[in-house]
Amino acid sequence: MHDIEPFYNWRHIYISEQDERSPFFGQVYSEFEYSHTVYNYYIHPQWDEFGSRTLFLKVIMADYEEKYAVIELIGEWNDAIENDIMELKREVIDVFQQSGIYKFILIAENVLNFHSSDKEYYEEWYDEFSEENGWAVVLNMPEATQYDFKKARLNRYLELMELDNWRTYRPFHLFKKIDDLLRQRLDV
Repeated sequence: MHDIEPFYNWRHIYISEQDERSPFFGQVYSEFEYSHTVYNYYIHPQWDEFGSRTLFLKVIMADYEEKYAVIELIGEWNDAIENDIMELKREVIDVFQQSGIYKFILIAENVLNFHSSDKEYYEEWYDEFSEENGWAVVLNMPEATQYDFKKARLNRYLELMELDNWRTYRPFHLFKKIDDLLRQRLDV
């Protein structure tokens, strides 16, 4: 796991630690010191900590004009013990919502497990972005992890979607592709 880096091909467009509105503004990273672990495996030092011991993230794009953010996740999404959705909501999502962002793409291809608990934070998030015509998509969550997510019926609040070649898109084009797919689902 230590060699899985956050997606970096958009760094010429956006860097979260240089964004004054980002919760990770001013963050300094080491390229050599590995300090965070998931399942006792060290993860790359570029991943950001947000209050969970098992789930880490990287904001790889935040566009305040178009009102969307792309966040890549790694680790175990554990609401049962860690209450990860609460931490994610309070420490990251709320910060972006205060700046007018209401559309979120959560890239979850490196989320290895999901353990559910209460639905309140999902409901709260859904209600908030529904008021602003927003949405949240969980992109490319592994099939086994999706099973547990769907079993908890959380796909009512966060849309599960597959898009294998998301890295080939520019940020705005990825956002538009997902936005258009969501609109098509609603029109049917």
